[in-house]
Amino acid sequence: MTDLSTIPVTRLSGVGPKLAEKLKRLQISSVQDVLFHLPLRYQDRTREIRIADLLPGTEAVCSGRVVSTEVLFRGRRSLLCTIADGSGEMRLRFFHFNKQQQQKLREGVTVRCFGEARRGPRCIEMVHPEVQFIVPGSPLPVTDSLTPIYPVTEGLHQLSMRKMTSAALVYLKTAAPSELLPLDHPQAISLSAALLTAHRPPPDVSVEALLEGTHPAVQRLALEELVAHRLSMQRVRFRASEQKSPVILKSDSDLCQRLISSLPFSLTNAQTRVIDELAADLSTPQPMLRLVQGDVGSGKTMVAAAAAALAVGSGYQVAVMAPTEILAEQHLLSFSRCFEPLGVKVGWLKGKLGARAKRDSLESIRSGTTNIAVGTHALFQRDVEFSRLGLTIVDEQHRFGVDQRLSLREKGLHSDLVPHQLTMTATPIPRTLSMTAYADLDCSIIDELPPGRQQITTVAIPTSRRREVIERVGQAITDGRQVYWVCTLIEESEVLQASAAEDTLQELSEQLDTIKIGLVHGRMSGAEKEQAMTSFKSKESQLLVATTVIEVGVDVPNASLIIIENAERLGLSQLHQLRGRVGRGDVESTCVLMFEGGLSQRSRDRIAIMRQTNDGFAIAERDLELRGAGELLGTRQTGSMNFRIADLLRDKKLLDIAKDLADRIQSDLPESIDPLIARWMGEDAPEYGNV
Repeated sequence: MTDLSTIPVTRLSGVGPKLAEKLKRLQISSVQDVLFHLPLRYQDRTREIRIADLLPGTEAVCSGRVVSTEVLFRGRRSLLCTIADGSGEMRLRFFHFNKQQQQKLREGVTVRCFGEARRGPRCIEMVHPEVQFIVPGSPLPVTDSLTPIYPVTEGLHQLSMRKMTSAALVYLKTAAPSELLPLDHPQAISLSAALLTAHRPPPDVSVEALLEGTHPAVQRLALEELVAHRLSMQRVRFRASEQKSPVILKSDSDLCQRLISSLPFSLTNAQTRVIDELAADLSTPQPMLRLVQGDVGSGKTMVAAAAAALAVGSGYQVAVMAPTEILAEQHLLSFSRCFEPLGVKVGWLKGKLGARAKRDSLESIRSGTTNIAVGTHALFQRDVEFSRLGLTIVDEQHRFGVDQRLSLREKGLHSDLVPHQLTMTATPIPRTLSMTAYADLDCSIIDELPPGRQQITTVAIPTSRRREVIERVGQAITDGRQVYWVCTLIEESEVLQASAAEDTLQELSEQLDTIKIGLVHGRMSGAEKEQAMTSFKSKESQLLVATTVIEVGVDVPNASLIIIENAERLGLSQLHQLRGRVGRGDVESTCVLMFEGGLSQRSRDRIAIMRQTNDGFAIAERDLELRGAGELLGTRQTGSMNFRIADLLRDKKLLDIAKDLADRIQSDLPESIDPLIARWMGEDAPEYGNV
């Protein structure tokens, strides 16, 4: 039978060299890769509704005749097209358009639109909807099945992905992918049938089961992905155990004790316990591979600093890596405050340093003058050479691929020794799942908050009271405090996220015209984001409009109010992380969760949980009870690597099955290990010792 992994993607109709290059960014190079590039979620375009029945915050299909089209130049150029269907009027708003699009949307033509309805100044609006033109006398049928939404990259559109997937599915008729699990596994549906259902749900499919991830097709694919993940982590763990690391003894230096004694506060019992666990790991010749989980504000940084002191005190260097410049700069500030009074040099390395600054930083790291190097992914680039790296610390490790954090070990090769590794996350997951999410790591939990941490009051307010919320923002700033306003969209597109943030900035600027407002979103350069954050930290700006890029790593003690728009769309853990941006100063803080009307019972339950507790671990446990795959927004709240279809919270009942199947494959079907890992993880598969 033909092996689909050997058929290049260019064999599919419409896939030329340029498209193939874009697909490489998604690790798609074969027909099999297309088939296993699974939908993030689904849209229901199977019915058309009247404009009058549109609810803000929902996605819908509706049709209407164009009443007027105009280009406005208020703040930013936009195309506004008003359509009507007899029940009401709706505006289509486009910020990116050309002359041809403007001419096609002329008065009198009939269009069908799909997009997210939102409140506008005059009537309901859709921003950048998908538009189809209806020819008189030629009715345009709605789709008869759910529409899959795929992960894409810049320059690759959903329509192209769906066409390409349709072409790849034709191969299933003659060349089914190999069945690599033991044939007696409990998910009896064939792999081919599961793939076909996931990509093209038939009209009679249970929509609820598919969206919630309980459909047999989803469960079949999730089980195989969990098995592949388990096998991959077992391989990493085994290869790690074959390495040797430096023996770092607490008794060799008093630097760690001097650090702790210099602190203006006492460590919590939980911090002391975890530091002892790290010290025990560092004292053995086996590489430490330990994850420290801690809730927002639990003091993970001080635990990491203590581990760094143990390593530096024994004559080794430490690398501290964070996924964003914002978070890396926060660590630079924290480590510098802790260590420079003790005579320990803390260095800085990021991707966009000036030529001279970068050269000086690299030389200081290479010579060993820098004891602790803090930076972004730039730390594991080729031109970075350490003199004697003994410990790497990786924060928010789920933002990195496992292979990325492991690649730091090559920087520490010294006398055939590799550095110890400490990873941290502020995204708690239930304890029952942590060893599956991080099967290659030992796990420590800081389950106690330092005394004096300010309480955060959480309130839920409907969007209909938006003006009242804006007035509250103005009052907080008048009282000398600073405020975050977080914009969220259901789409994964950074372009649309940025557009939403810019629109909100314009709205708030008009209503709070005496207040200086900053802006941070994912489309900005690192320097632009850094400038905006610096301005906010120094109180030059009083209000910061941002997307969820501020989820971690932002520490502004004077900020005491955070507004989170469309809170019903975010997962509990992400809401909890965003809430943790306030409550860091000396006054009580407030988190306002703004939501659209018509919430489902699940959304109401989740918002209620956020109001009831500030305990991230309790939130994670409740999330496990309540959250279904209907919340698939592209952010997988596993606290781990990005799964294509599996969800550690939703698929808890599959974890023991996956573990047993992985053990059986290890002993009875070892020839299936590499194909399974390649199929599901591709280039993301970690290769400890061979990265």
